[in-house]
Amino acid sequence: MCAFRPLDPFTMLSPVPAVMVSCCDTAEDAKPNIITIAWVGTVNSDPPMVSISVQKRRYSYDMIVSSGEFVVNLVGKKECRGMDYCGVKSGRETDKWADCHYTPVPVKGLDYAPAIAECPGFLACKVRQQIELGSHVMFIGEVVSCGVQEEFFDEDGSMHLERAELVTKAHGVYQKATDVLGFFGYSVARPDVLKRRMATYKRKK
Repeated sequence: MCAFRPLDPFTMLSPVPAVMVSCCDTAEDAKPNIITIAWVGTVNSDPPMVSISVQKRRYSYDMIVSSGEFVVNLVGKKECRGMDYCGVKSGRETDKWADCHYTPVPVKGLDYAPAIAECPGFLACKVRQQIELGSHVMFIGEVVSCGVQEEFFDEDGSMHLERAELVTKAHGVYQKATDVLGFFGYSVARPDVLKRRMATYKRKK
């Protein structure tokens, strides 16, 4: 029996990744800033591209426009509190890097925006398109470099970001994305392949 309750249109898609975006303008004495964003997603594979949506009133907006750069920093459980702080505080009033004990590090392919050294991984992006949508402006960025902390790799080189306990946001609530339910193609995988692949997700948490 179908029993959908009708609702007014709203941003119901949930959960979504919760990330910290770092940016900086082009002034010689410019200081980088961090903005918390949940409106983020992959929009293209080749070349790799992601989108972020930012309100014009946000302190970071002009930095991204002037530099044409931003860095998407993945957030794990350990960084969740800092991410929330960076979302409720404005860079106009405080130094979020100092307050959260975060370290800006330069990244390959960018001239201004740094990554956050304490995060599990990052995607360094050059703005390729800017689209005014209404409440937000969407920046489509080409990923020019990325990095993941060494601790999330096995000896054979396989990457396991699930061990970072990455954070998602569901209607204002932060949640961990930790349970591995399967992998692409697991529904048709041979039993031996399924067993071997799933075992790799249980070795280290």
